[in-house]
Amino acid sequence: MTTGSVSPRRADTRRNHERILAVAAQTLAESGEVSFNAIAKRAGVGVGTVYRHFPAAADLILAVYQREVRHLLEVVPELLEHAGPAGAFRTWVTDHLAPYMMTKRGLAKALAEATAQRGTLPASAVQSIREAMEALLTAGAEAGLVRPGVDVETVMRSLLGLLHLDPEDDWQRQTADLVDLVWRGLRAD
Repeated sequence: MTTGSVSPRRADTRRNHERILAVAAQTLAESGEVSFNAIAKRAGVGVGTVYRHFPAAADLILAVYQREVRHLLEVVPELLEHAGPAGAFRTWVTDHLAPYMMTKRGLAKALAEATAQRGTLPASAVQSIREAMEALLTAGAEAGLVRPGVDVETVMRSLLGLLHLDPEDDWQRQTADLVDLVWRGLRAD
């Protein structure tokens, strides 16, 4: 095997791991419950595969949480590259932060139980969101679109309304309205 190559088994293991996490995130968002049998069925893997990756429900819940937070940070550079500062801000809030905030409600109870078993959270979601927001605001200020010196904490507080979105309601329009309002307050002109 050459350096950098991946065996088909390892690639399959990574795909299964990611598929399990994606299904678990969706399941937690919908019901707040963790059923290894239901997750295995929806992910198209055996229940033993789920247990091999995540020996306990707390392990799975914490992995879902870490995946969601990591995604919020990782998507920012790509959004800035492809959509520019204004489009990146809008897309990040609408397509990434708002869905995260809505799924957080379903994940919150399970996460509280998992952290009670395992101790504190392995990473700070608030700090990660702050870092992502800081990158978006800095890019906007450097492009002359956002007023210099806008306080990240103030912008984050202004977006706390996302916590009240109802996935069963017209949350996309409500998010777009909130983003428009916040963006107008950030603009340099």
